[in-house]
Amino acid sequence: MPTVKYRMQHPGLRPRRTRLEIPGWAGRPEPRANGSHEYAWHCVPFSEAAKGGIEIFYPYENELHVTMQDGMLAFEGDFGPSPEPGLQWPPFRSFGTAYYTYQILLDLKVEEGFAVKTETHPRFYTDATGTVPIAVPAVLRHWWPMMSFMVFKSPAEGQTHIFRPDEPFMQVTIVPAESEFELVEMPEEEAAEREMQARRIHASRSTLSADSEWVSSTNTVFDGTYRRIVGAAKASR
Repeated sequence: MPTVKYRMQHPGLRPRRTRLEIPGWAGRPEPRANGSHEYAWHCVPFSEAAKGGIEIFYPYENELHVTMQDGMLAFEGDFGPSPEPGLQWPPFRSFGTAYYTYQILLDLKVEEGFAVKTETHPRFYTDATGTVPIAVPAVLRHWWPMMSFMVFKSPAEGQTHIFRPDEPFMQVTIVPAESEFELVEMPEEEAAEREMQARRIHASRSTLSADSEWVSSTNTVFDGTYRRIVGAAKASR
């Protein structure tokens, strides 16, 4: 199993494998049953994608509000005096007008052949307030010894991004250093095989999803077809 090693300037960053917070940003602990509201954690593909990364926490004691006002970024937060000479303080600043940066000072060392990819935290996709910071994707190779700063997309005019204590504000995933693949059209024989596979799943859906169908409070129908196939695939390893 590949290993990711870390060192950091601020212990409050607390990098860890991303967790679905229930109750929390991933939804409420409502069962997959008629009348329940649908939440992100009910979706296996989303859950697996979310848990596939490393989340980073906002390490400071006071909230930071980043607001776009009349085309200019305004940073509102109390950071106090700089903890040591030489640090950019406060650790946030404008990066033009379309972006802003945070001096994160986090080192994630991956094995040769891999790279670190910075991403927006998955709670962005469940948020209804528009306040979740939007981390800009970037790929850093294994030989780069420190993630000095992180870039975020600026909020739209009149909107605010909020960084809260002990709340994850970004995620990183571990990816191949080289994306060496060729995109080609599927050969006819292989396409026919995949089509047959799709039709078999569709024809067997009532069996695969037996006793798992439910209708949410928004009158949306769900079932456990994909979830059960995933379980069977994992069990066969």
